[in-house]
Amino acid sequence: MESLKNDSQVQSLRKELLENYRANLKDQTFRELVSQFQISDEVGSLSNSSLEDCVRELKNCQECKGLYECKNKVLGHYLYPKVDGKIIDTIFVPCKFKKENERLLALKNTASKELINARFKNIDVKDKNRVEVIKWIKKFYDEFEIYKDMKGLYLHGSFGSGKSFLVYALLNELNINKKVDFEARYFPDLLKDLKEDWDSYNEKMERYSTVSILLLDDIGAEQVSEWGRDEVLGTILQNRMNNHLTTFFTSNLTILELETLLSSTKSGLDKVKARRIIERIKQLTVDMEMITNSKRN
Repeated sequence: MESLKNDSQVQSLRKELLENYRANLKDQTFRELVSQFQISDEVGSLSNSSLEDCVRELKNCQECKGLYECKNKVLGHYLYPKVDGKIIDTIFVPCKFKKENERLLALKNTASKELINARFKNIDVKDKNRVEVIKWIKKFYDEFEIYKDMKGLYLHGSFGSGKSFLVYALLNELNINKKVDFEARYFPDLLKDLKEDWDSYNEKMERYSTVSILLLDDIGAEQVSEWGRDEVLGTILQNRMNNHLTTFFTSNLTILELETLLSSTKSGLDKVKARRIIERIKQLTVDMEMITNSKRN
């Protein structure tokens, strides 16, 4: 009798699983995933919850605008089925934004040596789309004095146009010829380093807040968080604004696009705090755009 009872429970459970599975098949994304892997009802019903997880993350990706608003379990990845006969496993697959971020990071690492050695003599002056920015940089260099209140530059424009190279060339010339101290940091790395080494957090924040010239390179490429926006970026910019210290930014985003980005975190939308950051940037910089052909291969 006990065996018959157990058998009945198993059959009842299988029926319930199958009903849940078939209910999920009414969803187009779920149905397309099952069809792609030619999953049978028997196999699918036994792995229904895993397939539900995959579909949920795929749908998150469909509406996602970037790593900064990723809702999935692993940042920049989505769950995807791995089917082997009657066994369905799941793996984490990097999304298009994660792949692009890794590509940009690889380019950044390749370009680091070039930026460290950038000088005025290496600047390509033939591109007419760069003329106004080059003129501004040369004028800034000629007029710069350590105790003079001088605005930096918010330089935005097309990817690979040489924005970082131009600013690095200026800072290197100032350092070599006028002994001006500067700090230049790829902004996503700055946040990552602060988060991973709390012992040196205060020391680094003091450095970024007080160095004569600061370059925050590629702002807007980071994953936006309230901590990074308010506690790190907001604090640094407020201190530099209070002390009239020169600050540079490079970005692929206009200031308006950066404001939109900064307003959205996983905790929700906060336009007021984003606007506060943008106002500080405007106080510290001149806004210039540079749209030109990529200087990178």
